[in-house]
Amino acid sequence: MGDGSGDRRGRLDPADWESFRRHGHALFDRLIDQLQGVADGPVWRPVPVDVIQRLAIPCPDRPAGLGDLLADLEETILPYGAGNTHPRFWGWVHGSGTPGGVLAEMAAAALNANCGGRDHAAIYVERLVVDWVKEWFGFPDEAGGLLVGGTSMANLLGLAVARTRHCGEAVRSDGLAGRRLTAYASAEVHMSSAKAFELMGLGHQALRKVAVDGAYRMDMAALAAAVERDRRQGMSPFAVIASVGTVNTGAIDPLPALADFCRDQGLWLHVDGAFGALLALAPELAPRLAGIERADSLAFDFHKWLHVPYDAACLLVRDGALQKATFAGRPDYLAAAGGLAGGEPWPCDLGFELSRGFKALKVWFTIREQGTDRLGASIAANCAQARVLERLVTNSPRLEMLTPVSLNIVCCRYRVAGWDDERLDRLNANLVAQLHLRGIAAPSTCRIGGKLAVRVCITNHRSHDDDFAVLARAMEEIGGELARDAL
Repeated sequence: MGDGSGDRRGRLDPADWESFRRHGHALFDRLIDQLQGVADGPVWRPVPVDVIQRLAIPCPDRPAGLGDLLADLEETILPYGAGNTHPRFWGWVHGSGTPGGVLAEMAAAALNANCGGRDHAAIYVERLVVDWVKEWFGFPDEAGGLLVGGTSMANLLGLAVARTRHCGEAVRSDGLAGRRLTAYASAEVHMSSAKAFELMGLGHQALRKVAVDGAYRMDMAALAAAVERDRRQGMSPFAVIASVGTVNTGAIDPLPALADFCRDQGLWLHVDGAFGALLALAPELAPRLAGIERADSLAFDFHKWLHVPYDAACLLVRDGALQKATFAGRPDYLAAAGGLAGGEPWPCDLGFELSRGFKALKVWFTIREQGTDRLGASIAANCAQARVLERLVTNSPRLEMLTPVSLNIVCCRYRVAGWDDERLDRLNANLVAQLHLRGIAAPSTCRIGGKLAVRVCITNHRSHDDDFAVLARAMEEIGGELARDAL
């Protein structure tokens, strides 16, 4: 019976829908209050020992009351997030999310759609989103596309298609047949590409790390020399990976030169544009992506600079038929038929996941709610904020830049006259930890020219210029404290 009465054996719906509704509304209000007031609290707080102990419960065999369960959520989980919804979170490359994304995730959870295939609205939404992004990057209508969890997965799938192009479809049945495949990326390439080579059975040493120039972009002469050397030694070069927004500095590899080189050498050009590819939405910055439209495959995240809730990313493949040839293959029980079993082509034929969530809904919702003009303006604002922080650092007698700002990343450090790099490394590592522990800001660290840098990566639509003044002032004050304590 629809009112929840009668025989309930095996049923998991609420016995009292109205009580469930009240709890749901209360939780939604709590979540929106947290987002609305996020700037008023610390960026991050460590999880207390007693909370960790409370979380470490045995697996329950009896149901918890919904009120008790929500109280546990309130007390042990919601206060201890990673901090990336706060305006002074600039660690790693995290998006900040939007309140609208909460609505989209609720709707997707209620539908509980499996987007591996079949004929239902979720499949059409994903195709629409793919069509939109093909327009953003100048890919042809016949290009293939697929939504995945992150650029790490998209890189793996794109390189698998590149392998098929180089080896032929027989690679699916016969393997590499003795071929010694190699590919090339800058020394600043993201670690996910090396992992992709491991998972494809090529080994990460088959991914050649090419030297970079003074702006941390792939050096074209070094690339040409590496390909020529490998061919002389009997290797089989098949792809080049271009980085669009490197992790450490935000550098963009020379896309037009790489596209020309790959065309002339018969190599596949894959672009890892995890966050930098979305410069396409900012008209004043999009020219920096010239050449990206010539890529054979492109991977990027929606959950970074588009602020879609985690996780959501995209792979585009110029040759859609080749993408399908790389992954298609369904057993009889999944064969195309009429009704719900229709809906060709199925996304599972464009990657290797059959069970797939409705990631496209939150992407579709975010783009429609915000519009690409507003999203692009937010991206441009973050790049302008990097220049604001660069000026603050340059004008400070205690701070120094370690590399020029390329995009949205500032690499700097606290300095002490007469200290060597080893002592400065320790001080700046402690400085970053203190910024976290005191809840002031959340930058990360990286190494620039062997020196440890305080890395401020700005992919945060909630940040204001004043937030960077808070950071610079805190770096000076805490750095001074640490330096005095070390004497």
